[in-house]
Amino acid sequence: MTWNNNVEITDALVREHGLSADEYALCLKILGRTPTLTELGIFSVMWSEHCSYKSSKKHLKTLPTKAPWVIHGPGENAGVIDIGDNQAIIFKMESHNHPSYIEPYQGAATGVGGILRDVFTMGARPIANMNALRFGSPDHPKTRHLLSGVVEGIGGYGNCVGVPTVGGETNFHASYDGNILVNAMNVGLADQDKIFLSAAAGIGNPVVYVGSKTGRDGIHGATMASAEFTEDTEEKRPTVQVGDPFTEKLLIEACLELMSTDMVVAIQDMGAAGLTSSSVEMASGGGVGFDFNLDMVPQREEGMTPYEMMLSESQERMLIVLKPGREGEAKAIFDKWDLDFAVIGKITDTGNLTLTFKGEVVADIPTQPLADNSPEYDRPWVRTEPKAPLGEVAAPADMKQALLDMIGSPHLCSRHWIWQQYDTQVMADTIQKPGGDAAVVRVHGTDKAIAITTDCTPRYCYADPVEGGKQAVAETWRNLTAVGALPLAITDCLNFGNPERPEIMGQFVGCIEGMREACEVLDYPVVSGNVSLYNETNGTGIHPTPAIGGVGLLQDSSIMVTIAPQAEGEILILIGETKGHLGASLYLEVMEGREEGTPPPVDLALEKKNGDFVRAQIEAGNIAACHDISDGGLYVALAEMAMASNMGMTVAIDGGNIPPHALAFGEDQARYILSVPKNGADTVLEMAQKAGVMAQTVGNTGGDALTLTGTAPISVAELLDVHRGWMPDYMSID
Repeated sequence: MTWNNNVEITDALVREHGLSADEYALCLKILGRTPTLTELGIFSVMWSEHCSYKSSKKHLKTLPTKAPWVIHGPGENAGVIDIGDNQAIIFKMESHNHPSYIEPYQGAATGVGGILRDVFTMGARPIANMNALRFGSPDHPKTRHLLSGVVEGIGGYGNCVGVPTVGGETNFHASYDGNILVNAMNVGLADQDKIFLSAAAGIGNPVVYVGSKTGRDGIHGATMASAEFTEDTEEKRPTVQVGDPFTEKLLIEACLELMSTDMVVAIQDMGAAGLTSSSVEMASGGGVGFDFNLDMVPQREEGMTPYEMMLSESQERMLIVLKPGREGEAKAIFDKWDLDFAVIGKITDTGNLTLTFKGEVVADIPTQPLADNSPEYDRPWVRTEPKAPLGEVAAPADMKQALLDMIGSPHLCSRHWIWQQYDTQVMADTIQKPGGDAAVVRVHGTDKAIAITTDCTPRYCYADPVEGGKQAVAETWRNLTAVGALPLAITDCLNFGNPERPEIMGQFVGCIEGMREACEVLDYPVVSGNVSLYNETNGTGIHPTPAIGGVGLLQDSSIMVTIAPQAEGEILILIGETKGHLGASLYLEVMEGREEGTPPPVDLALEKKNGDFVRAQIEAGNIAACHDISDGGLYVALAEMAMASNMGMTVAIDGGNIPPHALAFGEDQARYILSVPKNGADTVLEMAQKAGVMAQTVGNTGGDALTLTGTAPISVAELLDVHRGWMPDYMSID
């Protein structure tokens, strides 16, 4: 079959490519002529929501991105922070939502593969994977299938590539019934003097394609990720990429070996929009042009067209600019690792991306206008109407049963069924596994360790986007603090519905506002991230979900604590003020089936004061265990500590005028439970008083039952049985 690049570009074809009339007019202005079909495809993917951030970048620019320890913030493949000793941590989180709903195994697997490439393309060895997953209601007919496929895909890829999956979060809510969220995060370690960037340089330098061959999988993946789902969702299966973790492992080793030489000028992974985005970003970033001969692109399918080659999102591929004359040395490395290596072009001074195929020029586009003139919209938005304050909340008939119902619910039950499928120990540096407040991974060969967490509370963001955005950031800051780490920076994955609806855009703007305020007060900048919009099905959007990935540093990993008390007779100390806030709480949802009220207010100054105090006590060696109080409130946190240690507790709290169930399950912020050796409790309380931090003794560890104010004793064995039961039972149903 003869391929024709000069098909008529009709209005219908332009719309099919996701470009508006105004956007197409801008294409015509940049080119000064009608585009070829290949050029139309290139404009389409580069100006898609997924690649251009056209609805969000106006607001993203308001986020704080700088700090003395930030080496590279947003704009590179991943964020880079200084951890001392000429070492850097490189990390990012990205979404793979739409592909994972259509094909859960490959969607999730290639999400892991893509985020790995974002990190190692900058010269880092990946050391840890995390994820943030959201599924629909457990009662929805697709939820079990999607959960099974996604978890298997994450484990299948991460386990095979040899990078530990050390933690994450998994939540269920009906708003995700038609549009699940799969957000993948990776953290890598690099030497500061061996960080590689993407901006191309050097007229005449060779441009090299390495990795797997190009196929037809993933074509229009970026465009598909930039549109909401409709009834024909299943027909989009061909836009989902197929991953090969064994090839990715080879690619990591080959690229890191190449980077250990002085051959590399610039390097970029082929992610969303494949060869198009990598070449345009490299060329525009360096203010140069690229001249490609597409006949040289390694292909695994017969008769591939330039359009298909440029838009394919086949996995495990990289684009590299080499120093001249080093092609033979570089090829020897990739030959050794049994990977394709092809010189497909060179850098020019034209400023254009010029593509030839079978001797014919099939595209010739100025890269700077293509990248810099991508649309930027100030979409109309309306502030989310504040929810009515919560009225009376009925007390449960039985407080003990209420706690069991909470910890045995899909929201709070053990995720062991999930993370037992992940290799959490490969590389032998994981020193805090899933199940605590944050994962902790040793910096190999040193006393240092990196703490990593992901978090977000979408029900808060839905009720009040500003407070929800604040809380998402503050929660990760608390999680890192609770293991003894100094929080350094965040990456984000901002998942929202259709931005063309003002109420959805209002949710986005509100969450950004809250995030900005939290990052500023907590000195906790945003260094990388991703925006995923159009998470809707037939006009019904997900809850706003600005997932936050936080990274912190322990200078001495030996001070790390977990949520598990270490011995009987330790004193339990509650840090922070309890007011019994039940608005937008899990108690309300689980026990009464209601989603009402305002979320708990986030006092950021108090978060910082309380957190800095807790961290100082951990660093001083005064604390045996620590757990921040979040979903489900105080009693859930205490139950989690008891289950982690397989040890009972006796707790007596005077809540004053607070109703017992509000005291137990209220989700007031800026709170921690400390377990302190008996002979050190007075010291911690005295230091809290000096620091102006509210602290009170609430009980002690010991025995085999959890005895709480207002509840009958619950054996730890019963807690564990209920806590561990729901998910295996759910997943075993035929």
